[in-house]
Amino acid sequence: MSGHSHSHVHGPDASVRGLAWTLGLVLAYTAAEVIGGLVSGSLALLADAGHMLSDAAAIGLTLFAMRIARRAPTPMRTFGYFRAEILAALVNGSTLVGIALVIFVEAVHRLRQPTTVEGPLMLAVACGGLVINIVGLFLLRAGKSTSLNMRGAWLHVLTDALGSAQAMGAAILIWLFGWTWVDPVASILIALLVVYSSWALLRESVGVLMEGTPADIDPEGIRTALRGLAGVVDLHDFHVWSITSGFVALSAHLVVPADADAGEVLHRAEACLADRFKIRHSTLQLDVGGACRQVHHDVH
Repeated sequence: MSGHSHSHVHGPDASVRGLAWTLGLVLAYTAAEVIGGLVSGSLALLADAGHMLSDAAAIGLTLFAMRIARRAPTPMRTFGYFRAEILAALVNGSTLVGIALVIFVEAVHRLRQPTTVEGPLMLAVACGGLVINIVGLFLLRAGKSTSLNMRGAWLHVLTDALGSAQAMGAAILIWLFGWTWVDPVASILIALLVVYSSWALLRESVGVLMEGTPADIDPEGIRTALRGLAGVVDLHDFHVWSITSGFVALSAHLVVPADADAGEVLHRAEACLADRFKIRHSTLQLDVGGACRQVHHDVH
């Protein structure tokens, strides 16, 4: 006997407008940073511009994935396209690491062969970049805690904001003391920062794609709670995983005695999962008296 309950609410995402505005701002200032970096000779500015360009690509990918994820399920894709957002998050994290490696290699080259850097111009452009990124962080703040995809876009903007701050510090030191070596050193720090910020995103994205247990779910706690329900003798074939951010699914076989009230057991189990663990998409099969009978029970 089996029970199946599900409730996945994915209404209109208020973050889409914030993403669109941020994309426009980032694209506009990327061009300014490229020009400023070339004119001033600053690798830190060019590194930051490259990162801002990746921000634009990441935000565009995020918008595209959110659009795809809203498509209705089909007979061939019964869960729909929710995983599109996770794939976008994985791509965003991977591009962050790739950009960091390029920045690091060029910075090492600059340390060996220093170049002249125009500190005042570098400072002015970096200040503008920081303002743009702060505005972007404000626009994206609402969605970063609800979606890995949105968090990927937000991390792109955050690391770029920190990169702009690094470039500002380097510009001041170059302007005041003529320390041109600070420019590639700042670039290396930016690269390390990018890798650090993208690691958690990559780990969580891969975890969802590998159908691992979500980090905020206690599987042993769920097992104990289900075993403790009246009418449940044991359980097996227990699985809990994420379809996408905020959409946790669970399946399990509950062993019950032959005289158990199947409907009541299913009701208790589904209520326990929803109320205590916030899992509202569950597929529970009752093994009654050592045998399995299939009866579907849907709760919307």
